[in-house]
Amino acid sequence: MTILQQLTSPQVTESFQWIDKLPAKFFIRMGINLLAVLILIRLIYYKNYRRADLFLTFFVFNIIIFLLTYMLNKVVMSMGAAFGLFAVFSMLRYRTEGISAKDMTYLFMVIAIGLISAVSKGGWDELSVLNGLILFVTWLLESGLIMRKEYSKVVMYERIELITPDKQEELLQDLRTRTGLAVHRVEIHEIDFLKDATRMTIFYH
Repeated sequence: MTILQQLTSPQVTESFQWIDKLPAKFFIRMGINLLAVLILIRLIYYKNYRRADLFLTFFVFNIIIFLLTYMLNKVVMSMGAAFGLFAVFSMLRYRTEGISAKDMTYLFMVIAIGLISAVSKGGWDELSVLNGLILFVTWLLESGLIMRKEYSKVVMYERIELITPDKQEELLQDLRTRTGLAVHRVEIHEIDFLKDATRMTIFYH
């Protein structure tokens, strides 16, 4: 039996009949949902943080939330129950690797987009506006137009004689010279007098 005959066999045809039972609005909502997540992750998140290791996590969480909420929405389900489901998924954390606050924020957003896309009672235009509003606000906050963005790095520093308050400016200048970054403040975490070193977080624009 050829591949074409296998694909057109009655058994395979019956296996895909369930797709015909899905309404057109399901595919429209799924398309808007995936487009919104693609813009959020590829054009906003990746552009700012250059991390691709969480792409699978973001998209899988979004799709699972969308499908699960869409199917549950076929039965009697209040908005409170929907947001309760959102809260349950929002509390999930990976035990093997810590997730930063920024990554968790984006994870919450992809979950929220999937939830909104599944339970919204409006048409595709209203859904597009809602998702577009989330994307616009996120882009606005990440662009630095409202507030100048601040970055941070944890470093080990050996000149502990400069960590005293009266030598703050000298410390900042030394860090700027060594790192080439516009360091404007530091936060000291640990001081090791045996090794004459300190662990600190430097903040820069």
